[in-house]
Order: sequence, then C-alpha cells, then structure tokens
Amino acid sequence: MSFILWVAVPYAAIAVFIVGHLWRYRYDKFGWTTRSSQTYENRLLRWGSPMFHLGILMVLAGHVVGLLVPREWLYAIGISEEIYHFGATTLGTLAAVLTLAGLGILIYRRRTVGPVFLATTVMDKVMYVFLAATLGFGTLATVVYQVFGGGFHYRETISPWIRSILFFQPQPELMTEVPLIFQLHVLTAFALIALWPFTRLVHVFSAPVGYLFRPYIVYRSRDDGRGARTPRRGWDPVKAPDPERLRKL
Repeated sequence: MSFILWVAVPYAAIAVFIVGHLWRYRYDKFGWTTRSSQTYENRLLRWGSPMFHLGILMVLAGHVVGLLVPREWLYAIGISEEIYHFGATTLGTLAAVLTLAGLGILIYRRRTVGPVFLATTVMDKVMYVFLAATLGFGTLATVVYQVFGGGFHYRETISPWIRSILFFQPQPELMTEVPLIFQLHVLTAFALIALWPFTRLVHVFSAPVGYLFRPYIVYRSRDDGRGARTPRRGWDPVKAPDPERLRKL
C-alpha cells in the first residue's frame, strides 16, 4: 500500500498531467480556454477572481520554497529555521485566507447566478471539489500543526520525498509517519494534478506571450486605386463631358 500511495499514484498523476495536456492541445485547441463567464456576471467576479489568483500564487510560491528548496540552501543565505517558520506560517495563513475566500465567492457566484450555473460543466464541478479539498486539507494542516500545534517538520519528510519522486529515486518510507491530514492534502493534490488537463485549469499555460512578438497587421483596401495618389482636401473638380464620347453614345 505504501508503494501504491507514495510511488505509483504520484507517477501516474504526473504522466496523466503531461500526456493529457499534449493530447488536449493536439485535439482540442478550441476548448483550451478558461470558459470565461464575465459577460454573465461581473460584480462577484471582480472580487473573487483577484483574491483567488493572488492567494493561489502565494500558495504555489510557498510550496516551491518549502518542498523543492533544501533547507540547507536557506541556511546558507541566512534564513534560519525560526525565520522560515514565522514567514511560512504568517504568509501561508494569509495566502490560505485569500485563496479560500476567493474560491468561496467564485463557487457562490457559480451556484447562485443562473447563466453562470448553466454554463458550468460536470468537469468544472469535479475540479472545484478536488481544488477545495486540496486547499482545505492544506489549510487545516497548517492551522492544526503550525499555528496552534507544536509544528510538524515536513521539510524532513514530505520535502525530501517530493524531491525523490522528481529525481526518480522514490523513497516512500518517508511518508509513512506523516500525519493523516498532510497525507490527504498530498493525495488530493495529485488527484487534482491528474484532472488538470481535462478542466479549465489548462488556461494557466495560455499566457499570451506570443502577442509581444507578433508581426504587424497590414490592412489593405479592396479599392486597387486607393493609395496611388496623394489625397486632396475637399471635392475633386467636375470636368465637362468629352464631346467625342457623347457622339459615340
């Protein structure tokens, strides 16, 4: 069971994440979108969307530092365990509040605004369930162990386990003594990673970077003669008809 949960499940989720994105980009380019519903309702979206996106960026940044950066590297640049714990707890709590509040507003909007609810797909609902579960377990673990508890040193267990997975040297034994809340947080996160390619979350990889380097758009008139002479102000003078042409008519 330990091998299945902490080796097979992560690699399966990562494989589905990569292959799923490649498949969808190849066969569903027109569906590669956020499915924006801003035209249906904007008041709640104006509050919920910035709060959620700012909070989730802070959450991701904290996870990158906490899980992928060895603590010895932080010690080397003068960040002690006490400073890291204070920053992670304070900023992590703020990020969790912003993210959950924004997500709550977005779910409330999607559930109560008729046109937005009608535009919600089954995969949208599944995505919201796993996203809320992942954020909920992560917030609960932070509050129980880091804020009110004695603290849990996840940088000695979860962090090296994540790095062992990424470097193809899995060490599932590191996760056996991890508290249940952290384990549920990790498992729901990998479930969300597996679902990612089949939801609106693909828009994360759709930043319009190419717009900065696109060539100029040249507009041409259908009138072939336009642009062949210098435009004049006012009306062109009216010339008298040619008598020879009139006789031929």
